[in-house]
Amino acid sequence: MNSTTAQYDYLIIGAGPAGLQMGYYLEKNHENYVILETGDSAGTFFKKFPRHRRMISINKVITGFADNDLNLRWDWNSLLNDSEEMLFKNYTKQYFPKADDMVRYLNGFANHYELNIKYNTAVTRISKEDHFVVHDTNGNTYSCLRLIVATGLSKPYIPNIPGIEFGESYADVSVDPQDFEGQRVLIIGKGNSALETADNLVETTAALHLASPTPVRLAWKTHFVGHIRAVNNNILDTYQLKSQNTIIDANIEHIRKNNGKLTVRIKYTHASGQVIDIPVDRVIICSGFRFDNTIFDPNCRPTLAIRDKVPAMKSDWESTDVKDLYFIGSIMQMRDYQKTFSAFIHGFRYNIKALHQIFDIKYHGGAWPSTPIEINPKDILDATMKRIHTNSALFQQPAFFCDMIAISDHEEEGRYYQDLPIEYLHDSELGQHEHYYTITLEYGHEDHFDPFNIERKPEKGALSHFIHPVIRRFSKSELVSEYHVPEDLENNWYQEMYLQPYLAFLSSEIVGAPS
Repeated sequence: MNSTTAQYDYLIIGAGPAGLQMGYYLEKNHENYVILETGDSAGTFFKKFPRHRRMISINKVITGFADNDLNLRWDWNSLLNDSEEMLFKNYTKQYFPKADDMVRYLNGFANHYELNIKYNTAVTRISKEDHFVVHDTNGNTYSCLRLIVATGLSKPYIPNIPGIEFGESYADVSVDPQDFEGQRVLIIGKGNSALETADNLVETTAALHLASPTPVRLAWKTHFVGHIRAVNNNILDTYQLKSQNTIIDANIEHIRKNNGKLTVRIKYTHASGQVIDIPVDRVIICSGFRFDNTIFDPNCRPTLAIRDKVPAMKSDWESTDVKDLYFIGSIMQMRDYQKTFSAFIHGFRYNIKALHQIFDIKYHGGAWPSTPIEINPKDILDATMKRIHTNSALFQQPAFFCDMIAISDHEEEGRYYQDLPIEYLHDSELGQHEHYYTITLEYGHEDHFDPFNIERKPEKGALSHFIHPVIRRFSKSELVSEYHVPEDLENNWYQEMYLQPYLAFLSSEIVGAPS
């Protein structure tokens, strides 16, 4: 086959939800771009994962509201776009949708917007001189100024345990419960994939053991949707009610095979390090995935972070050591690892929108969009309260995204900026304003004694456990003051008990407001 070389300003690797979301913005802006996809259609990952085909991203179709942006707070699957037709609810009404519905949606999205995707194109090597050169399995090469990696965490994370080769990977193990009838099974890991697997096997196995060094963390308590979701936690009941299965906080010392049987030696994290041997028939490895950086030449291979699971990146999601190399999708989680929601569609869709705006600023002479606002407490109260009640980015990326009001000593008007990544704001020129204010929605402390207790006392807003608004005043990225509006059961802060203290804070803090 003859080799060809094509030149682009932007090249995206991967036509999953992240690649399509960035493709949407590049296509809308008439940029010179291409998306390379290994599979024969979009959303290849979801053709296989999750293995048991039920997603944990909610799809709440009936909300009681008509505002599209507000409804995205409970639609965790739609990509951001300008068409009512291309909302995920048009593909299924199920609250926890099937993975096959996501595949249909992603391909519908790619076709609807006629994104420039080359399918059946697997990238084999990436090199860089003054620009990136991407090689594929068909012998073609592609030259680009900016490379955007949207491959997700594509390589299974295999723990370094002697005898791990006797285990079976979550990616490949049978999902037919009858294949495990009467067997004793140990699952390495206590995340959603591990509990999803255990739930599938609980009726046919003789016993199930789930083991990892760290305790189970429940999403309803931590507010992090990557922790154990209630839809997967049935196995926890069977342990606590002594129904043959166990959930163990322990390090696995080794796995040994003798006469066709396996013995797993574990060392309890608690119990003074007690060591025991557990006889099992099979071991299933559900320890997650990591980023694969082996296709990069050494001179442009990105450094990895967080136990080598994800690439290291700056606040604008550019590689820390490779200029013009960016990461989108679930690998964006490096900047808010297990805190907010960049690992999931309902988080990274906003990151990608922001990154496209950053591209416009860095490479095309643009500026972050803003609108004028009068410098007085009442106007600022009205503007921020409207955003707090209707915006989805602040809600879906709590304490990671913010709105910003910049005020100059020499101007009668301020400027209102929306949907800014907080870290990027403080690192950029926007963070050099003499006076600026950020507005966020944030959860409180995880160690609250009762996560179902709603704190309504205005004087204790900073102790709120549930999501609530926070306004902070900065001077050149230095925090000057902050105010927490207390949490409310239905997130309705249009009440005097919230409005008056918030207005009083603004009146005391707004620089340049009429006296």
